[in-house]
Amino acid sequence: MEEPIVIWGAGAIGASIGARLRKAGHEVLFVDIVPEHVEAIRAGRLHIEGPVVDITVGGQAALPAEVKGRFKTIILAVKAHHTVGATQALLPHLAEDGMVVSCQNGLNELEIAPIVGRARTIGAFVNFSADYLEPGHILYGGRGAVVVGELDGDTATPRIVELHRLMKIFDEDAILSDNIFGYLWGKAGYGAILKASALTNDTIADFIDDPARRTLILRLVREILAVAKAEGVTPLGFNGFDPQAFMANDAEGMARSLDILAAFNRGSSKTRSGIWRDLAVRKRTTDVGAQLAPVRAAARGHGLRTPIADHLVELIASVERREREQGKELCDELSATAEKAPA
Repeated sequence: MEEPIVIWGAGAIGASIGARLRKAGHEVLFVDIVPEHVEAIRAGRLHIEGPVVDITVGGQAALPAEVKGRFKTIILAVKAHHTVGATQALLPHLAEDGMVVSCQNGLNELEIAPIVGRARTIGAFVNFSADYLEPGHILYGGRGAVVVGELDGDTATPRIVELHRLMKIFDEDAILSDNIFGYLWGKAGYGAILKASALTNDTIADFIDDPARRTLILRLVREILAVAKAEGVTPLGFNGFDPQAFMANDAEGMARSLDILAAFNRGSSKTRSGIWRDLAVRKRTTDVGAQLAPVRAAARGHGLRTPIADHLVELIASVERREREQGKELCDELSATAEKAPA
């Protein structure tokens, strides 16, 4: 019997990937902390809906404490602020020659590697749109870039070649990269826009298109990518995001990139970010602070200031604590900080 591919964290990202692999005939073990979600998967009621696919599958599913055995492939798909806890929980179940694939948002490979070992850590970048709606029900709102890569850039190891093959089942355009950190830092820049948009109730596309937010967006992205440059990383673009235009402060290039990004997001049935949904619908702590923590730490290491990112984290935290409410006023405060930052 085929050893199952483990999806550790069967939420929006994990369930979307795992369901497609399951539909293709692969054995998959879904691991999640929500008992009702686990039961729905066991009962064959994992429904992935949206304009790209509409499928219902089932399979092996377990709570973390119920997992037995050791596995070669574990796809980690939890929120960034749960990375350490989830990695420690899966560690006893990772084969000596196994790998943890970080299908998450953020630079989580930097936290995974010290726990499982760098040699057992694989980088991954995902930009498709998905939302967890309720137990057993996931919205797959639209395709987006999917990339995997060894941390050292080797594109010829048998495991990365096989992983790339698996990810192409999920998305036929999945990329095998020799610069996975380039994609991850690129996502850090683009992801900052999504985080800022969550301060408002605007859709992502409307937020990007709003002239009143243009200075905020440009300076926030440039602030993040300046840290990537200091780290010696060459950020890579995807789905219309052009980090080189931002790093060069190319007005025409940045405007063109934002126009494409707005159109890209208008084409998705997921109109707002998962961060917005965590704040407005699920009323829970987001992973904004965790995603930006390594960026801000790297900045401090290079003597760089990140006033816009710092203020963004503070504002999101104030909403999480129910001290403030999402709306135009919060974003106006962040925009004021951006106006004072270097152009």
